[in-house]
Amino acid sequence: MRLFLICIALAGACGGVAQNAPSGLSTTPPGTTVPGLQESVSPQVAQAEAAIVKSDWKTAETTLDAWLAAHPTDARALFDAGYVADAQNRLDDAVALYRRAVEADPKSFEAQISLGLLLARQGKLADARPELKAATELAPGAAGPQVKARAWRALAQIDRQSDPKVASNDLLQALKLTPETTEDTLLAAELAEESGQPEAAEAEYRRLLAKDPNSKRGTDGLAHVLMLQKKYPEAETLLRAALTKWPADPSLTAELAGALAAQNKAEAVPLLQKLHEAHPNDTSISRMLADLLYTAGDATGSDALYISLLKQDPYNAGMWVAHGQNLIRLLKYEQADAAFKQATQIDPANGDAWAGLAFAALKLGEPDETIHALTMRSKYLSEVPATYFLWATAYDTLHDKVEAAAYYHHFLEAAAGKFPDQEWQARQRLQILEKKH
Repeated sequence: MRLFLICIALAGACGGVAQNAPSGLSTTPPGTTVPGLQESVSPQVAQAEAAIVKSDWKTAETTLDAWLAAHPTDARALFDAGYVADAQNRLDDAVALYRRAVEADPKSFEAQISLGLLLARQGKLADARPELKAATELAPGAAGPQVKARAWRALAQIDRQSDPKVASNDLLQALKLTPETTEDTLLAAELAEESGQPEAAEAEYRRLLAKDPNSKRGTDGLAHVLMLQKKYPEAETLLRAALTKWPADPSLTAELAGALAAQNKAEAVPLLQKLHEAHPNDTSISRMLADLLYTAGDATGSDALYISLLKQDPYNAGMWVAHGQNLIRLLKYEQADAAFKQATQIDPANGDAWAGLAFAALKLGEPDETIHALTMRSKYLSEVPATYFLWATAYDTLHDKVEAAAYYHHFLEAAAGKFPDQEWQARQRLQILEKKH
């Protein structure tokens, strides 16, 4: 009877779904294995377990409550009571009962893993982790290694939030106990991607798609890492094929637009515009289209989208910067200056905002403000040819010949022939600034 009860647990007979539990934990049942089975069990507990098999929770609860009143440290009965509470979605009661079962029998793998998995399903990942880790150090008993592997897989899902490399090791431990599944391959790919290893992630995504060509998540993942590696033609081919399976899918269409834009293909803009028309309230699509229009030279169209986006999210420093950059292109320097100042107030560490403010201030004839903005930018970002040129021009405007000449030289060294117009201007100014009288 007890083994049959555990089989029900393994099949996911009970347990709610936590809204903030990570993928891979929310569908895990509360009771998953059994510690060393007792040689005998009291008639009352056996009666309760028979009721559990029939999902007769009221009978099981009443029987167990009566038994535990007289035997409060019976680990098996405590686990059963926790299981019943879990099945009825009385999760706090279930947690308390599972904890009591663990305290009564610290070697109870069944209670330990049930406690860890339930906490994870509730989204209490920091509390779940030590419980699951403890479960991996216990013998799983009659249920076998496949259930211990479940604890390792649950740990992998939790650890990926903080350290994908640790999560990869958790997954490896699970694979030592049970064969690899397609979900494992997908997780391995995602962990490699999250660890900053796009090549390894690509290999795992390709392995997954070889086993399951219709994996939408695998296709999405492979397209993303191909884009990260700037393999745009490969990504385009993959995405066009994928869209024949999942027509008009927003994420795939957006990725395809990105791949086309990276190759300077004119098809990108109308494709994303059509997607935006179909999903006008999707801010990620709106922002992608705004960025694409900016790159395509349509500052007016881009800025219309950013103005709309800022109404929804007025404290987004990055979007204020993008709005300011559009205004610069539209020669609206006073408005750009205000936009960049807004961005620096929201995020004082945003180097791009300070760079934009430096340029706008110079255009407005405020070289002191330019130097202040560049000084602030230098706290967060390294110098580039454009900022060297701004430094030089600002000091030149202030008639500080020494600093202006120094920065013109820095600019010429950094530019290395990539900015011919500005380099010609810098050389002309240096001839004047360094002219000996």
